[in-house]
Amino acid sequence: MTDFVQDHPDGVILAVDQMSLYFQATTTRVWAPRGQTPTIRVATQREHVHFYGALNVRSGHELALNLPAQSGDMTCHFLDHVQTAYPGRALLIVWDRAKWHKGKGVQDYLARHPHLQTLHFPPGCPQLNPQEHVWERTRDAVSHNHSRTDFPALVRAFRHHLETTCFHFDWIEKYIPLTLLAR
Repeated sequence: MTDFVQDHPDGVILAVDQMSLYFQATTTRVWAPRGQTPTIRVATQREHVHFYGALNVRSGHELALNLPAQSGDMTCHFLDHVQTAYPGRALLIVWDRAKWHKGKGVQDYLARHPHLQTLHFPPGCPQLNPQEHVWERTRDAVSHNHSRTDFPALVRAFRHHLETTCFHFDWIEKYIPLTLLAR
């Protein structure tokens, strides 16, 4: 990773991951006045949408896109979206070892875009990926204990939170000397 930072001082390091948002509320503890227990709606269907997210680990800004599936084709579509957000910039994509990240379609895509470099997190270590913590914070803020009756409104609120919240983590400072991060 330090080679990337040295070779591309204007490059962008993105932690990437995918998740599924279900209409059915997930429950967690919540404070409520005594005798006013919140009511959580239980959806009978399993309506859901998949989100792809890329956290700029230097700035804390999130780039998100909801897509119909988690697949090689959708990953390539998301990488197109990322390149549109960072035109002409070298990009280091740090992601997990999902099977679609290693598939032929994605590997062919990466070969056609040499300014995109990838690095995989170690197996079985989701806690190392700051994007996982973005999902957790956004679920806490938007989808845990929600009472929305309209799934598209929940999806919009989730994406709005992702795109308008700055997520700062000290992850990058643990792995790259601060002198290399200075601009």
